[in-house]
Amino acid sequence: MKLRLRSRLASCALAAAAAYAPAHAADKPLKIGVVTEFSGTYASAGQSIESAMRAYMKLNGDTVAGRKVELVLRDTGGISPENARRYAQELVTRDKVDALVGFNFTPNALAAAPIATAAKTPMIALAATAIVTEKSPYIVRTAFTLGQTSAPMATWAARNGIKRVFSLVSDYGPGHDAAQAFKDAFTAAGGQMAGEIRMPVSGMEFAPFLQRARDARADAIFVFVPGSEAAIAFMKAYNERGFKQAGIRLIGTGDLVDDDSLPAIGDVALDTVTAHHYSAAHDSDLNRAFVKAVRDQGRKRPNFIGVGAYDAMAVIYAAVRKTGGDTDGDKLVAAMKGLKLDSPRGPISIDPATRDIVQDIYIRKVQKVGGELYNVEFDKIEAVKAR
Repeated sequence: MKLRLRSRLASCALAAAAAYAPAHAADKPLKIGVVTEFSGTYASAGQSIESAMRAYMKLNGDTVAGRKVELVLRDTGGISPENARRYAQELVTRDKVDALVGFNFTPNALAAAPIATAAKTPMIALAATAIVTEKSPYIVRTAFTLGQTSAPMATWAARNGIKRVFSLVSDYGPGHDAAQAFKDAFTAAGGQMAGEIRMPVSGMEFAPFLQRARDARADAIFVFVPGSEAAIAFMKAYNERGFKQAGIRLIGTGDLVDDDSLPAIGDVALDTVTAHHYSAAHDSDLNRAFVKAVRDQGRKRPNFIGVGAYDAMAVIYAAVRKTGGDTDGDKLVAAMKGLKLDSPRGPISIDPATRDIVQDIYIRKVQKVGGELYNVEFDKIEAVKAR
């Protein structure tokens, strides 16, 4: 009898423990550390990222697999590898976050990569240099790479009467990727490079570089500059140099006429053709809901940085559902590989071999819609892999 009683008590204890464990796990919040720029020159990037992540939570709930989602924000202040590394370390060791998101600039992403590896913490990077995902097995990208947008732009240009192009890009990883991908695809399609210049990434004085490009008498200039402030300054200098009057076309990656900067750039942006993965004018019900959710937070419209952050949340939610709420890093990354999701930009997937995004790339032209400037999509290359 004593043996049966002890057996029953043991069974009850195990049942109680089993019942307690999932409830206790469910009570534990799902913490997401966000490391990006909330102050300084590039503060608009951080604002776009946070508003997009909160838009996802508004549209999809702030609980997943029974766990309440919390965002823990850290401000790098700009391109600051030291800050990015330090904040990533604090978030995984002190704040015990389950995932990291942000790292909009490549130097910041590269600095944090070893932290993600050592802590076995998934890191959703928004930086656009191709090598970023190679720096840690825990990095997944939901943004884009410059090669992914630059090569389609080159192919379109060569097929539409543009024979000679002068390249102007910012002198750091994404700029190098953009220039090389454009050159490779353009020359392969029969085009000729009239010249190439790498401009200081922190500089805002573009006039001397533009003058050299104008003197080359190319059919078009291909441009990549990062951030709204750089784009606004570049477009002002471009306008002052009379490129349109000279019949020299302006093409580039979507960073140049980002949704965030178009209102400030003004009508000089009209007819600019770019290749990119997202426009606030994208025609889908999901995108319209995303735009509204961002605007409800006081921002005018989401941009390409924001959609990367929105989809970072989508990937995290989907992975956590697949693991049943288990946030073990290896299990989460395994669950992220091969995901296929509907995004405000269109269909996306995570390449299981590279952990990089596969997505449609759109050719767009700046036009006025309802009195406002938008990047209106008129052509599409489907399921483009990162390069």
